[in-house]
Amino acid sequence: MVVEMKLYIEHANITVDNIEEAIRFLKTAFPFFRVRGKGESETGGIVRKWLHIGTDETYIALESVSASDTGTRKPYRDNGINHIGFVVEDLESIEIRLDAAGYKHSIDVEPLPFRKRSYYYDGGGIEYEFIEYLSDDPKERNRYA
Repeated sequence: MVVEMKLYIEHANITVDNIEEAIRFLKTAFPFFRVRGKGESETGGIVRKWLHIGTDETYIALESVSASDTGTRKPYRDNGINHIGFVVEDLESIEIRLDAAGYKHSIDVEPLPFRKRSYYYDGGGIEYEFIEYLSDDPKERNRYA
């Protein structure tokens, strides 16, 4: 018998071109986020800055890029992270702050009766999804057909 356990994602670790810009985006969306810790690490002779930004329970680990490479990855087609999703209580306030700060929507989404969603790119091209659920019923919150 498999017992379902309660869990949550503690953190996501992403590499960014500009840590300060990533901090600005995340603090615009979530003004209560704080830098929990920061430092430098060395891998293969390359020193990179890193930091953790979020709350005591959950955070985003940011690492500076070690080599600039525009690459050929196509989101939603090639291997890699497509976006990071946050469940929020007040989507409209986040949209107002991000729009006022000049951040752009990445895609338009179909309106659904039990959830609202917005997708934004940060200043480095990383996509984030913000979801406000309007129901506690998983069958209403999620649409699979």
